[in-house]
Amino acid sequence: MSDQGGDGPTTEAEWSQKDYHHPSAGWGAAMSVAKVLGREHAITSGPRAMLKMNHENGGFDCPGCAWPDAIDGLKLDLCENGVKHVVWEMTPKRAGREFFAAHTVTELESWTDFALEDVGRLTEPMVYDAATDHYVPVSWQAAFDLIGTQLQALDSPDQAAFYTSGRLSNEATFLYQLFAREYGTNNLPDCSNMCHEASGRALQAALGTGKGTADLKDWETAEAILVIGVNAASNAPRMLTALSDAYRRGAQIVHINPLVEAAAGRTIVPHEFVDMALNKSTPTSTLNLQVRVGGDLALLRGIAKAVLEEAETDRKALDEVFLERYTDGFAAYRKICEETDWAELVEQSGLTEADIRRAATIYSRSRRTLISWCLGVTQHEHGVDTVREIVNLLLLRGNLGREGAGPSPVRGHSNVQGNRTCGIDHRPSTTFLDRLAAACEISPPRHHGLDTVKTIAAMRDGSVKVFVGMGGNFALAAPDTVATAEGLRSCELTAHVSTKLNRSHLVHGRKALILPCLGRTELDVQAAGPQSVSVEDSMSMVHLSIGRKRPASPLLLSEPAIIAGIAQATLPETRTPWSSYVEDYDRIRDIMARALDGFEDFNRRVRHPLGFRLRQPARELVFLTESGRAEFSTADLPDIRPADDDVLILQTMRSHDQWNTTIYSDNDRYRGVKNLRTLILMNAEDMRARGLAQGDLVDITAIARDGSTRVLREYRALRYGMPRGNAAGYMPEMNVLIAASDYSTQSDQPLMKNVHVRVTRST
Repeated sequence: MSDQGGDGPTTEAEWSQKDYHHPSAGWGAAMSVAKVLGREHAITSGPRAMLKMNHENGGFDCPGCAWPDAIDGLKLDLCENGVKHVVWEMTPKRAGREFFAAHTVTELESWTDFALEDVGRLTEPMVYDAATDHYVPVSWQAAFDLIGTQLQALDSPDQAAFYTSGRLSNEATFLYQLFAREYGTNNLPDCSNMCHEASGRALQAALGTGKGTADLKDWETAEAILVIGVNAASNAPRMLTALSDAYRRGAQIVHINPLVEAAAGRTIVPHEFVDMALNKSTPTSTLNLQVRVGGDLALLRGIAKAVLEEAETDRKALDEVFLERYTDGFAAYRKICEETDWAELVEQSGLTEADIRRAATIYSRSRRTLISWCLGVTQHEHGVDTVREIVNLLLLRGNLGREGAGPSPVRGHSNVQGNRTCGIDHRPSTTFLDRLAAACEISPPRHHGLDTVKTIAAMRDGSVKVFVGMGGNFALAAPDTVATAEGLRSCELTAHVSTKLNRSHLVHGRKALILPCLGRTELDVQAAGPQSVSVEDSMSMVHLSIGRKRPASPLLLSEPAIIAGIAQATLPETRTPWSSYVEDYDRIRDIMARALDGFEDFNRRVRHPLGFRLRQPARELVFLTESGRAEFSTADLPDIRPADDDVLILQTMRSHDQWNTTIYSDNDRYRGVKNLRTLILMNAEDMRARGLAQGDLVDITAIARDGSTRVLREYRALRYGMPRGNAAGYMPEMNVLIAASDYSTQSDQPLMKNVHVRVTRST
């Protein structure tokens, strides 16, 4: 392996693990930020950027998570991971033509993923030269023409797929889906297909809207908060402010997760300067429940069962008026709860009946309850059923349409929710397509397109020949990385719009392009002057983001400009005013106001302080379901136990020093791990049963639904507090274990939190 320096893989003797006992955030986060600023030579530029991040007046939106901006205008509404993400983008390092001339693609394939991104910002468009195995410079027009020629040569528009990561702005998202549909396909796979697809489908079925109804004010007034399958301290660190505030006002906070993560302990919020000076921490939890991996539905059913039992003697345990007036199917749900044995709920959840009843008491005593969840809930076969069970529980006590209550999914990437709102959906509704057709004067296709899992299969069998990726690192983010690589390599053309070099540029089609774009922090100047873009956070607030930093290269284009260039090269007869849209993004917003529900008067409303909130009918107790009411579900309780006693259920996860597939170092501060990523965290008794000691090298064999196996060799087995029968390890390294056939039949999501594995000592 090449030695590229930085904080990449280290020697075997240097790894370590110890228990983490400190508060989350606080001085640990401050020291980490200082190290990052020094490493990236951003001692002055980094702090200046922080003063512009998440600001309502002339600032840029953090390109990290989708947690909402503070509604009180907080001037330091940022976190450790947000700063890392911004500084990573602002690096002075450059991956220019000299770099690509010095390294073949074959050589770069041996580099670590850290080393690839650490080369720095891409500076100009590059095309793959098969004769020399190098990427070489190409003009923007030549790059657009290559894509246009390849797309025009396809037998069907459905032989192309247009992928989106969550980083795309609303304006670029709208243009991207408009181009794909004018071209003639709904093949719009996106990162939601791997993350919150289950949430959207469940909420749509139950409430008639695919989003949560709670907002930040609800977090500030809830009397009880249930946080399920969320590693907030790493993946949504600004949630720590809401949790510490909730604890101080006396709210009950229940964390439900196989691992007790740092956010379920205590925190010091860095912008609370007095607490920082005194090193004074605040608890962020009143009850921690270590549910078995996949056992959340059983726990939720148990809480509901206990509440219904309480209602037999205390009618106030249920909101009977709400149930009668606004819901459908309550009697059937009550019956299935009553018929489910406590012994089964205990076995499937991995908790005691007493623990479940403790959570039920907290719920039944709260007048306003909010339930939040993330991928620990959704990346399972029964993810849709589990989210619907969350809604069932909320409905029992009327926790909808009132302040301090409601469902609140945690979106993990800035604007991933906005992508779906603005049209990135392989299963678009007829209503959406009708409005798009009328506003944009196109005839969009009406059949469903391909999601992420089906796109991988289609590339492998040759039915998708062109893959265009807007952001992200598809080759690593997708499941079954070997199969995904085979699919990408089978394409006639792969083209990736990116800010930095990553694995997807090396796992390329017969022809390949790297198209570098402006970052969120950078000034975007078009014919009408400096431009702003908008994003939607995880609680449906839409607001502007304005970059101010000088672009990393004069040859970078904005995402809207790149999309327009591809569209004009592909659709020579187009009547869409692509050039006009790029000249002034207000024009994009004007057409979005006509095409998208909730975006009326877009340009004026988005310029309000903090922007505007998209209407959520279910929040107003308007349910766009077939019955016109909130729908209870009656799913059978799944048996989550593996067939064989020696099989563990493994969940993949991020480390703390990581954002999606971007790895900042091999450390995981909150889990006490240093200089190691090739690991598997296991219950101590499970290790003893296999004759394993701390740090032993093991082989991990995954058993897919189709009977095939995949193996990772010589990983370190480390003890960690979690239920027996469960294990955990890092993505993207462990994505190789997730077979292409291992996806949910409910949501089509890859089963990234439910991998059946055997762990044996390496020989």
